This record gives sequence, C-alpha cells and structure tokens, in this order.
Amino acid sequence: MDYREFYDVEAYLFDTVGPRFRQEGSLDAFDFFCIVIWKANRAKSRVARRLLARGYPNLESAVRALTSELASQPAARERLRCLICKWRFRLPMASAILTVLYPEEFSIYDQRVCSSLGAFAHLSELTSFDALWDGYQEFLCAVRQATPEGLTLRERDRYLWGKAFHDQLVADLERGFGALAPPESSPMCG
Repeated sequence: MDYREFYDVEAYLFDTVGPRFRQEGSLDAFDFFCIVIWKANRAKSRVARRLLARGYPNLESAVRALTSELASQPAARERLRCLICKWRFRLPMASAILTVLYPEEFSIYDQRVCSSLGAFAHLSELTSFDALWDGYQEFLCAVRQATPEGLTLRERDRYLWGKAFHDQLVADLERGFGALAPPESSPMCG
C-alpha cells in the first residue's frame, strides 16, 4: 500500500472514495470514516456510537448498510432525507458525506462558506426536513451566484472556504490576533 495517498485526504476522497462508491454502490468503514474525519475529526467517536446504537454488530456492517441505502435513493432530496431523518446526521456532516459521494449535486454546508455568503448560518437548526431542503437549495444557489463562472460545485465550495480563510486571517492580522500585551521576554534571552 502506498500510504502517501492518505497525506492529502481530500484528494483521496474525491479521486478514490467517491468514484469507488459510485462504481460499487457502498463504502467500507475505513473510507466512510475518512469522510467523517476530514469534515470533523472531533465527531468520529460520536458518529461511531450513533451507528452502533442502531443495532449493528460492528462499524463495517453499519457503514455498508448506510451507504448501500444512500446508493439506492433515486434523487438528491431522498439522499439528504435518508442521512438527516433516518440516520440522524446533522446538515454539516450529511452534506460533507454527500459532497464526496455526489459532488455534482451537493456542496458542503460549512460555517466558513456561510461567512463568505453572509447568510445561512442557522440553516442546520431547522427542524422540518422540507424547510431544511428548501433552505439548502437556496444555499446551493447562493454558492453558485457568489463564485466565478465555469467552476464545478466543489471548486465553488473551495473558493468560498478560501475567501473566508483569507478574510479571517486579514482581520486577525489587523487586530494582532487580539494580543493586548507585548510578549514576555524569554528567560534564556534575558
């Protein structure tokens, strides 16, 4: 095995995991948790507990069931409904999973992207799936409108994430990262 492929997890996800899912119709636990860790490493244990709490004997069988069910859904709306309503994922993680598996239909709902758009920060708090779906469609429309022509949906997401990163760093630098006092001198340097 060439472990270098895991150095750039995003490339591994979009060049290997997504195409493998579309060809085979499911994922193994390793590839699924690569998505989870890529989106939010802190969530991996919570996601694992939630999957196992559904009565599966191990993560491999739970992930196979989940991803096979996703592959059987006829359209984007049903795919998102499956993850949100049945498997109890929240919009940020559900959209990350679906973005890897269906990159032409989904974009990651992320606070940095919401910051770039200046909207949608509370979309994931909606409790009605129909309202959530409608809001997510508006989010996708805003992502498309706020980015240059000719980009894929994934490239648009990267563009907006990069813009938010840039703008936040510029703001942090302007205010000195909130530093109030000069740094203390090092004891070794007098």
